[in-house]
Amino acid sequence: MDEKDRILLHLLEENCRTPLSELAVLAEMSEEDVKDRIGRLETDGVVRRYGAVVDWERAGDGNVAAVIELKVSPERDFGYDRIAERIARFPQVRSLRLMTGAYDLQLLVTGPSMHEIARFVSEQIAPMDRIRETATHIIMKTYKENGTAFAGREEVERLPYSF
Repeated sequence: MDEKDRILLHLLEENCRTPLSELAVLAEMSEEDVKDRIGRLETDGVVRRYGAVVDWERAGDGNVAAVIELKVSPERDFGYDRIAERIARFPQVRSLRLMTGAYDLQLLVTGPSMHEIARFVSEQIAPMDRIRETATHIIMKTYKENGTAFAGREEVERLPYSF
């Protein structure tokens, strides 16, 4: 991995749909070199996948999202890895991270309603061995996701006001 690879990674992270010709100009490389490097980064697992940042609220999706924090008793010889692998298998879990601080694991979970998220936590997550405590935080509004701003201030037509 060299500086040219890092430049390509930043460009792809910013917009993965940038054409090869434009990436080549921005990274000061040939298109063939860009194509080869991206292929190697994909094969090596550095680039995991490509995706879109979707504003589901604007798309009319009524799903609810929540951040769930877990206190976990680590397992001898495996630490947090095995419990994290089990939790990651649930389709409701969008992301899962090992954290420092008061809680050990942080999940981003989505579901059709707050009730469904509560049921998922109480029936699937909380009863698991090694889960000592949960804290659920419902996401009320997203302002920025993966570097993309969502909520710009919408201009409201002001009515004239006089005394």
